[in-house]
Amino acid sequence: MKTHLSKWLSIVIPILLGILIIIYQYNKFTDAQIEEIVGYFKNANYYFVILSVMVGFMGNTLRAYRWKYMLDHLGYESNFANNFMAVNIGYLLNLTVPKSGEISRAVIVKKYNNIPFDKGFGTIVAERIIDIFFLLFFMLLAVLLQYNIVKAFILDKIPVQLLTLLFIVGLVSLIIIILVYKYSKIKMILVLKEKISGLKEGLLSVVHMKKKGAYFFQTILIWMSYVLTYVIATMVIPETSTLTIGAIITSFVVGSIAIAFTNSGFGAYPFLTSKILLFYAIAEPAGTAFGWIIWTSQMLLIIFLGVLSFIMLPIVNRK
Repeated sequence: MKTHLSKWLSIVIPILLGILIIIYQYNKFTDAQIEEIVGYFKNANYYFVILSVMVGFMGNTLRAYRWKYMLDHLGYESNFANNFMAVNIGYLLNLTVPKSGEISRAVIVKKYNNIPFDKGFGTIVAERIIDIFFLLFFMLLAVLLQYNIVKAFILDKIPVQLLTLLFIVGLVSLIIIILVYKYSKIKMILVLKEKISGLKEGLLSVVHMKKKGAYFFQTILIWMSYVLTYVIATMVIPETSTLTIGAIITSFVVGSIAIAFTNSGFGAYPFLTSKILLFYAIAEPAGTAFGWIIWTSQMLLIIFLGVLSFIMLPIVNRK
């Protein structure tokens, strides 16, 4: 009963939060501003929307191909088709239960390629750790290029006292988790340690694999595809088409954080995008429309590829 309740809460709460953000934002708009937002949707240059979606598709393809390096290193055969469909299904499921997509990817390769779940999941966790480092790199780049704006945005939206409290709570929680994991003799913890041994092998595959150069080169290509997707999308409406590289990197980082720490950015992505673009003299209706156009186009791609992969996965593996 408790498991079902927590599962439903993990789905419902992020969606409700996104809905509340949308209601809060749109209650601030006048009727004229809402008409202006609708006008941006009608007059958007959808050639660039399609082009940005195509580049986003390439990012998915590269991620699926790169995954094969780690799985091969562990001694398990995987094929590109299954990897690609697993990635697509993972993105789709992340739209419902946050981070459930990572688990589903490991489940899929276990079922269709006989790769142990803990090892497959370890490779996916390793991917996510690398993604965090790349996101941190772009955050640092944004600070270096647009220090005053980043500082003003953070102080305006998140009070320093709250940031300090979150840091202290996070640090104390991490120390407690490490101490409990290291010294506890509780049966559940001991079982967890046993399970993590397989996870560790998957995690360390990125360190010990032979084709590290190719893996990291493709990682760079993946993140370049993300940035290029955003750069192309800025051409969708006239107001964002003149953004400088510093403004693009900064707003890209804000959007990435919204997606990483919410339910795929539902509600939060357009809201935070519009707020950061205010610092670049782009009116909130234009920034909001821009955020929704990008977010909606990418979500439609995820839904299309995810549903298609759900259908094709058992057909491709019917033998």
